[in-house]
Amino acid sequence: CAFLLVLVLLHDGVRSLQLGLRVADKKSEFLLSAQKRNILKRYASSTADEVLDEGSNRIKGRLGTLYKFTRPHTIRGTLLASFAGVAKALSDCGVSFAEIFTGDLFISAICGVIALLCSNAFIVGINQIFDVQVDKINKPFLPIAAGELSTTTAWLLLGMCATTGLTLCYHFFSPLIFGLYLLGTSIGTIYSVPPFELKKRGPLYAGLSIAICRGFLLNFGVYYAVLEAIGVPFQWNPGVVFMARFMTVFAAVIAVTKDLPDVDGDKKYGFETFATKLGAPRVAGYACLALALNYVSAILEGAFSPYGSFNKFQMIFGHAFLANQLAQSWNQFSRRVSFSENEISSQQNTSNAVKTLYKQIWDLAYLEYFLYIFI
Repeated sequence: CAFLLVLVLLHDGVRSLQLGLRVADKKSEFLLSAQKRNILKRYASSTADEVLDEGSNRIKGRLGTLYKFTRPHTIRGTLLASFAGVAKALSDCGVSFAEIFTGDLFISAICGVIALLCSNAFIVGINQIFDVQVDKINKPFLPIAAGELSTTTAWLLLGMCATTGLTLCYHFFSPLIFGLYLLGTSIGTIYSVPPFELKKRGPLYAGLSIAICRGFLLNFGVYYAVLEAIGVPFQWNPGVVFMARFMTVFAAVIAVTKDLPDVDGDKKYGFETFATKLGAPRVAGYACLALALNYVSAILEGAFSPYGSFNKFQMIFGHAFLANQLAQSWNQFSRRVSFSENEISSQQNTSNAVKTLYKQIWDLAYLEYFLYIFI
């Protein structure tokens, strides 16, 4: 991250130096635009503190651009999945969490998290490059669509993320973990990149790609990598099986609901999603129903599983609490929109309502990772 920031600042510094040289050369004075001359006059009359403050604001602006480019809600999900998987694996093996801060284990943990974040940034970043025209309608706040980040700079950042992530994973982990990492990154790439573009091949392909990456590969991969790092042979246990299954369904729900706010742009550019075919309110209802059944299955699994498979209290009542939160989110959503296509008022309210529901579903995913540690 520091290296990327230095590159961005150097890029700005070179541009500023070029501007300064042009000012120093009187022969090229008339080549300066009126806007640049106004900037120079303002800098000439500014105090040192004002110049430093503006430089600080520019740095903050660049960092904000990078922050938006990585899609923070997905970064939070990756971080929580990593921390929860590490904590669960250490707990299952009777290893104190404090031991991770010692020796090679700490280095492996840090490198693993960085590699996952690099893969996450690469996948969401390459999607923004190839979806820039759609994003100008659906997500105009994203840095490439908003013109805050050039495509050239974005490719440079993605090249660094891909190189860093693959190098760390190859050097610090086994061939199996590297293979899983490469598989997940590849699936995330062909989701957006021609000629594959799974997102254009229908909602089933798009949903499966996200469910596999964020559901199975992420949760199984982190758990397996931790056991490998501490020298414990891998064994399937009820907690890992449950989390891989549960979060695969959850990721499929996220894959469906992420398209709910994007109906206008997807229709214009011919992207077929469940939301464009059935309408956002109905798809939201089906997605919440699927997630509710997922919670019911977790409660039943906790209630009827053999003794010792789970901490029954946390498994049952924790998922009952999350199911109740989902019900409240659905009630709020259903009051704000109408399911009748003939009501104009529903069209006006749907956009904000589906964005709120989508955020609340992500919040439930974050809480699930927290609960995972204790079940």
